Amino acid sequence: MPLRDPRLRLGDIVDAAQTVICELEGVSVEDFATDIRKRWIVERGLEIVSEASRHLSADFKDKHPDIPWPKVAAIGNVLRHAYETVAHDILWHVVQVDLPVL
Repeated sequence: MPLRDPRLRLGDIVDAAQTVICELEGVSVEDFATDIRKRWIVERGLEIVSEASRHLSADFKDKHPDIPWPKVAAIGNVLRHAYETVAHDILWHVVQVDLPVL
C-alpha cells in the first residue's frame, strides 16, 4: 500500500476533530452520556485522529511539542481494545478541552 501524503493525514485529523466537535455542539454532558450514536461518532472520530497521528513523522511531531502525541496515539488503543471501560465524561473532556487544540 502506498504511503499517504502527511498533509492528507493532517486533513484527516482536522476533519475528524471538526466533525466530532460539531456533533457535540449544544449537547449537554448528560445527554451525551445516554446517546449511544453520539458516543459512537465521537469514538470513531477519535480513532481516526489517533490512527492518522501515528503516520506523522517524528520530525513533524518534534516541531509541535505542545501536542501530547503519545496520548493522541494511545487513545485509539483504549477505544479499540478497552472500549467497555471508556467513561463518557472522559470522552466529553477530550472533545471539549483537548481536541480543539489540534
